[in-house]
Order: sequence, then C-alpha cells, then structure tokens
Amino acid sequence: MDRPAAHNIARVLNEALPYIQQFAGKTIVVKFGGNAMIDETLKSSFARNIVLMNQVGIHTVVVHGGGPQIGQLLNQLGKESRFIQGMRVTDSETMDVVEMVLGAQVNKSIVSLLSQVGGRAVGLTGKDGGLLRARPLKLSATEADSESADLGHVGEVESVNVDILQTLETGGFIPVIAPVGVGSDGNSYNINADLVASAVASVLNAEKLLLLTDTAGILNKDGELLTGLTPAQIDALVADGTIYGGMLPKVRCALEAVGSGVSSATVLDGRVENAVLLELFTDTGVGTQIVSA
Repeated sequence: MDRPAAHNIARVLNEALPYIQQFAGKTIVVKFGGNAMIDETLKSSFARNIVLMNQVGIHTVVVHGGGPQIGQLLNQLGKESRFIQGMRVTDSETMDVVEMVLGAQVNKSIVSLLSQVGGRAVGLTGKDGGLLRARPLKLSATEADSESADLGHVGEVESVNVDILQTLETGGFIPVIAPVGVGSDGNSYNINADLVASAVASVLNAEKLLLLTDTAGILNKDGELLTGLTPAQIDALVADGTIYGGMLPKVRCALEAVGSGVSSATVLDGRVENAVLLELFTDTGVGTQIVSA
C-alpha cells in the first residue's frame, strides 16, 4: 500500500470515530433484503459491515426477507404465486415452503456469511421461544373485495419477546431473524420483514432502523434524493403523489418506528457496496433518513 492510500484510510477512520462513539452501546436494527441478498459482492460487504459494527460495540440485529427465494421454490414445485396488494397469498402448503426457505435456507446462509468473517450470529425464526407473536393480517374492504381479502397465513406482529433479543445482545451475539411468527391458534404466519424490523426496533428502543432496498431512497419529482424528512413532510409527499407504490409500506414502517421512540429510520440503497457503513460512519449517507421531528 502506498502512502497516499494509507493516509486516505486514516482519514476515513478519523471521520468514522465520532459516529462509532455515538453508536457504541446502542442498538441498530437492519432489514436485509433486495439485491443485497443476491449479489455475491454485496452479500460479502454486508456481512463485513455487520460484524464490524458488532466489534466496535454496536448491538446489531438483522431481520431478513426472502420473497424471491420463496417464489423460486414455489415455481419449481409447480405452485403459482398469487398476490393481493403486494402480499403473497399464503395457504397451508405455501406456508410450509415459506418456513423452509426463510427459516432454513435463507436464515442459515446469512448466519454462515456472518460467521465466515468472525461474527457470532444466532439464527432465529419468530417461532423460537415465542419471539414473534402474530395475528392474521386482514385487508379492509377498501383494499380488496370480500372474496379476495383472505390472505391465509399472512400475519402482522402482535408482540415481540424482547427478553430473547436482550439476552443475545448482552452475550455479544448478532440475532438474525426470519419473519415467521406464531399465532394464539398455534398456526405459523408469514410476516413482512419490514414490519418485523420496525417492531423489533421499537421494542429494543433502537437508535436506528435501516431498511435496505433496491432504490436510492425517496426522490422528489425532479429525481433528487431527499433526506432528513419529518412525519409531516412524509405526509405531504404521500399526499402529492411523490411517495407511492412499493415505497409506501416501507415509509409506514419507518414512521411507526420513529413514532415509537427509535431516533431515526433510513431507507437505504442496498445496491451500494458497504451501504451500511457509509450510512452510519461517514458524513455522506446513501439513503433517505426519516426523523421524529
């Protein structure tokens, strides 16, 4: 390494120092999804980012999705995927596939990635120790007609067993959570990973919630990245149509988190290598930060 390169590394570390000091001992919840879960370079950088955070004293919790992987296996099995309002209709047979993909295949692969770079990761589904209690998600009449409103085993978070997560954090472990919950009826429920990440961040009083996506963040109508948005500004952007479609559910999850005490939530561009570290430890982030006020 030549001297200019070494000086640049030193400059970056110095820039990161106040952020490391700010977040040390705090909890950051990261929703891992999108292209970052598929591209090998992005997967590797994500794992290193998470382990580095843990090594400098930041309590880190990972919640992951897995929709494309579920769809791929269902297709191989000859079972058609059907969606209502962007949510997968999940009958009992589909739920078996969801649990297999999320709880075994995807979850264990993320744990393995983190372990390969020195992380002490523990894989969980929401069914482990009653981590995620779920209730069936019902669409209102304005969202779907009465014949289409039954999503089957699709749920929303009713409660989170915070003791499990705090015990793992205290031991220096990185919880990796698959978004499958259990209902009072004993049934398993497929829960949107953004919803789970928001709920987990809320019960842990997290400092930040990071939602990795396949977009740059929230853009204005001129295509410029917006950040430092308040709930009132978000409402205005929704009202004028700037925020629409698939971004709406993510923004709602971010708003729920900051509304419950999380200091900030960021819709983060997961297509950028080392996106998590760039957002946390540099003066220039790579997404849209949403704050409480």
